[in-house]
Amino acid sequence: MQKLSRNDHIDLYRHLAFCTVGGFFGCYAVLIHSGVMGNAQTVNLIELLLDALRGDLHAVLLHLGALVLYVLGTMLTVLLPHWWGWDMHYVSPVITVAAAVTVAFLPETLNVVVALYPIFFAMSIQWSSFGGARGFYSSTIFSTNNTKQTSLALANYLCDHDRAHLRKLKVFALTLLCFHIGAAAAYFAVTWWYIRGALAVLPLIAWAFFLSVCERRHEALAEEPETIPDSSAHPTSNA
Repeated sequence: MQKLSRNDHIDLYRHLAFCTVGGFFGCYAVLIHSGVMGNAQTVNLIELLLDALRGDLHAVLLHLGALVLYVLGTMLTVLLPHWWGWDMHYVSPVITVAAAVTVAFLPETLNVVVALYPIFFAMSIQWSSFGGARGFYSSTIFSTNNTKQTSLALANYLCDHDRAHLRKLKVFALTLLCFHIGAAAAYFAVTWWYIRGALAVLPLIAWAFFLSVCERRHEALAEEPETIPDSSAHPTSNA
């Protein structure tokens, strides 16, 4: 079995740290905003369609705004590196901090969908900025595919006992665990501080950002060419 490098471990730790952030925001949105999850667009798109069928133009525009922000966030993960060379592993956590601070101080009477705008934007950027760990594609902001991949890895291992399936199972099971640890943290934060509980995610983001920096530094060191001493610069005497 191939030995994992230090950067492979940091890659996984960074992924799991952002999973806790994704789980936190997912649960926070559900608790604060009437069961609406701000990490994905499925519910928003269904509600947009239903409001259009009902002829509720105002509600359609609100849901359309959420969709536009989500699409914009996803596009920026391509455009910002292309135009200005920005590293989204650094940009994404900064935007997530801004989203957490913003939602913590929004009026409690604000429309539910509008109140989720910062989360829609930040989570779309996080999702597209971090694609997984150890060669596995895995989302940090919701659990459906991670649950599927965990189930498939377990089933495949039971069939052929290939340890590669165990490695996959470990990554996706840890992903689910950390996502729901973040969700549990949001539950306690909202219970104690209600809407201001969004600020409790800041240490989680800081830790994830630190791991991103470590990962990038290890990648840079791995790309540096190995320096070979020039023996001709120090001739030896034959005397």
